[in-house]
Amino acid sequence: MKVLNVVGGGKMPIVGLGTWQATNEDELTSALNHALEIGYRHIDTAYVYENEKVIGAVLKKWISSGKLKREDLFITTKLPVAGVHEDRVEMFMKMSLENLQLDYVDLYLIHFPVGTNYIEGHTITPQDKMVLEKSDHVAIWKKMEEQVDAGRTKAIGISNFNKQQVERILKCARTKPASLQVELHVLLQQKGLVEFCQKNGIVVVAYSPLGSPGFNVFMEKNGFPTKETPNILQLPVIKKIAEKHKKTTGQILLRFWIEQNVAVIPKSTNLERLKQNMDVLSFSLDSDDMKQLKAMDMGEKGRIFDMDFLKDVKSHPEYPFGK
Repeated sequence: MKVLNVVGGGKMPIVGLGTWQATNEDELTSALNHALEIGYRHIDTAYVYENEKVIGAVLKKWISSGKLKREDLFITTKLPVAGVHEDRVEMFMKMSLENLQLDYVDLYLIHFPVGTNYIEGHTITPQDKMVLEKSDHVAIWKKMEEQVDAGRTKAIGISNFNKQQVERILKCARTKPASLQVELHVLLQQKGLVEFCQKNGIVVVAYSPLGSPGFNVFMEKNGFPTKETPNILQLPVIKKIAEKHKKTTGQILLRFWIEQNVAVIPKSTNLERLKQNMDVLSFSLDSDDMKQLKAMDMGEKGRIFDMDFLKDVKSHPEYPFGK
């Protein structure tokens, strides 16, 4: 497995397993066991995914049995929006470690640059009680650095931050961000942001590299308005390149980012797709393929996750998108 060097966090396998919306305990347990059997070692989760406990139970079983060593794994989790406050970073870090039954994670990310109030017992603060808070990134980053000092995480990073916000962290950091996780797919390539991070030694991780077929399922489940989203897997250009290489469209979309040294964390609990998503290192895209795929970039028009289900988020001074 190709790996990317994460400052402070060791080696991140370039293909990981995303777990957003994987909340069915039996389904996720089966998927995780299968994923570990076929070689996945990079698992991405978050406090708000409400599946850390399931993941922790599976990992404990594998480690306790001797089938895996803790150091064989690369585990990422994230500080939720209700934790984006200097007084709550350590609390949420400890809750995630307890859920995961781990002494440390390999990477801990600030999930989003805007924070909300926290109401105990709620993973996400209910809309009718939600208050957006001032997000002091410098103060919060110092608390993130303390988690490294305490040995609770090997490395720290950010998610959904824009270039200006990343620069602000770099200027104040004693421990620099090791990774930036952002929405990346052929319709939203964020080339300037990716280039900036890679020049500064920040590993870029693409979430939703296949688009997000489950986006509206999430919106409906949580009572948010749905919106039309593109079915990237069925776009003619992708299908044509897939036929050329005798691969699936999903494999083409993942390989596109791997060619650019960007890690991918596609979510799946389908056992066959788990295998397909892992099998993307056995072929390469040629310059013509890459040219066609790069030409599909729509910029901000291609964004799926604008996070507007957070009440009034677009009016917040730290709202990161479209800037």
